[in-house]
Amino acid sequence: MYSVDEALARILEIFSPLPTERVRLEDAYGRILAEPVQAAHDLPPFPNSALDGYAVRAAEVAAAKAETPVRLPVSGDIPAGSLPAMPLPSQTAMRIMTGAPLPEGADAVVPVEQTDDAPSRFEVNSTLPESVLIRAAVGVGNGVRQGGEDVRQGAVVLRAGRRLRAADVGILAGLGVAQVPVVRRPVVAVLSTGDELLPPHMPLMAGKIHDMNSVALCALVQAVGGVARFMGIAADSVEAVYSRLEAAADADMIVSTAGVSVGTLDVVKEAVTRRGTLSLWRVNMRPGKPLAFGDFGGVPFFGLPGNPVSALVTFDVFVRPALQKLLGIPTDAAPQRTAEVGEVLHSDGRRTYARVKLTRQAERLIAFSTGTQSSGAISSLVNADGLLIIPEGMTEVPIGTRLPVRLFDQDM
Repeated sequence: MYSVDEALARILEIFSPLPTERVRLEDAYGRILAEPVQAAHDLPPFPNSALDGYAVRAAEVAAAKAETPVRLPVSGDIPAGSLPAMPLPSQTAMRIMTGAPLPEGADAVVPVEQTDDAPSRFEVNSTLPESVLIRAAVGVGNGVRQGGEDVRQGAVVLRAGRRLRAADVGILAGLGVAQVPVVRRPVVAVLSTGDELLPPHMPLMAGKIHDMNSVALCALVQAVGGVARFMGIAADSVEAVYSRLEAAADADMIVSTAGVSVGTLDVVKEAVTRRGTLSLWRVNMRPGKPLAFGDFGGVPFFGLPGNPVSALVTFDVFVRPALQKLLGIPTDAAPQRTAEVGEVLHSDGRRTYARVKLTRQAERLIAFSTGTQSSGAISSLVNADGLLIIPEGMTEVPIGTRLPVRLFDQDM
């Protein structure tokens, strides 16, 4: 019997990152960056105003107070998107709007609220006053965003392997990046097998159950960053399974559920081995001891157990890291914390992934069982915040034991 770590190491040996492709910036959210990005220019690219107000020399308004304001002639108007018509003349102010370039000679911006002007007049083409009262002194740099204060030209702003977030896409836009190099998304063909299965849209019939696994597995593929291709439900016959596999032979990975337990593997094994190889592994874990792994026409094949909890847990432990390797990201990227056990838990000595509910007490996470740990009870996953990992050989877990937990929500 393989340990979990041994089985995972053997699986990951055959995977390597997929090729790079370039996508539009609008389509880059959530993708894995394939190359580091360096800033082609400063951000901001020039000194600009952080607020609506008046560009001044700070030294010329140093004496300004509410009771003794300083009056300055207004020598120009700088709307956002335009360039100053000239440098700032000495002993004058220029009206300036948020985002507009600072005129040469100015070193500060007085907020409009600290003048006798009205904020409502800060509109394009509004009447420019002849002079303005400055009612408060400002220091050098007040209200000014300096060129390059956010990002300097040449700086590495994003590194390869990063999953692009909204802010990342925003900074790429600010740097003028319109095409983004990303790792191609792995296409994963998902197949369910079993005469007893019905698609969710069909009414339940005697002796039948609705197929939960394929829908949930497709969701997990998408969550990692892959493209899920549902191949339908195959009957328990070699020809039915083989025809579905043939249709999936252009995918990057095939994931099937059911038909991998001792005594039920023959149909799947015969179908797979017509064009590939298949090994049935017994892995020292709970849930999900039976695991089939091989290839169909050179495409990696995972045969996961049919019980829904076993299928989802074995996906998380084995398939998810393989997908992460295809994407070129760390294979231990599942969020993980340490939790204290809040009640006595039991295991059969295999590495156990127990479904737990977590509560926070001060800075500690406390784990409680969600109830039944049956591999067929998907509600135990629905009600769980994560999987508490009970190590091999531990059959009783006392209250207060600290163990790792794989979180479903990384914000826990």
